[in-house]
Amino acid sequence: MDAVIEKSPRRSWLVIILRAFLSIALPFFLVLSSTRLVMTELFLQLEYHRPGFPEDRYGFTQEDRLKYAPYAVQYLLNDSDISYLGDLELDGLPMFEPDELKHMEDVKVVTRAAFQIHTVLTLAVLLAVILLTRRRATREALRDGLFGGGLFTLSLIVALVVLVLANWDYFFTGFHQIFFEGDSWKFSTSDTLIRLFPEQFWFDAALTIGFLTVFSASVLMLFAWLWHRRVISTPAPQ
Repeated sequence: MDAVIEKSPRRSWLVIILRAFLSIALPFFLVLSSTRLVMTELFLQLEYHRPGFPEDRYGFTQEDRLKYAPYAVQYLLNDSDISYLGDLELDGLPMFEPDELKHMEDVKVVTRAAFQIHTVLTLAVLLAVILLTRRRATREALRDGLFGGGLFTLSLIVALVVLVLANWDYFFTGFHQIFFEGDSWKFSTSDTLIRLFPEQFWFDAALTIGFLTVFSASVLMLFAWLWHRRVISTPAPQ
């Protein structure tokens, strides 16, 4: 592989492919990384404690939400079956209705697929960075890939944030229609899932993922730009 890069480091087909891969893969890698950061108890703590978060009209206190919501997040991330949630009780009755449990099973399938993709992307991005870093002549392609990927990410996220702010209902409905069948994701406001995770929660989560992704992409672009400036200001070895 090194021999392929050695022939014409800046123009070899492998360098071109790796640079293009970084530019295309980074948006998906950064979005999934940001999503994983949101799927934590820390985000639950911040969200439920933030001023103006809607109260549950059916009686869940802030402490109740902080007690029960982590079970849903942990279920999506662990290897347990649906009994992990199905065995939970509230006032002697099952906490979740059968349709809520079925939806959580569907969400777990989507979540697992997304994080499997994230794992593959992480390894692939890391490999591309290593290959392009090993030789001085190919590092320009690495800088271009990182900057291009960051710019592509910003373009996509800005467009999505505009859509979220302009028409949240359209975005929210469209997202669920892509990944879930029919109306299986729609529940009554009295259902536990909605009481724990009202629509405002998902709005805030979407904006947080967008912010984290934009921040990460901006850092990558700044790093690539500063690296480029340093290279052009450093005299080439004689």
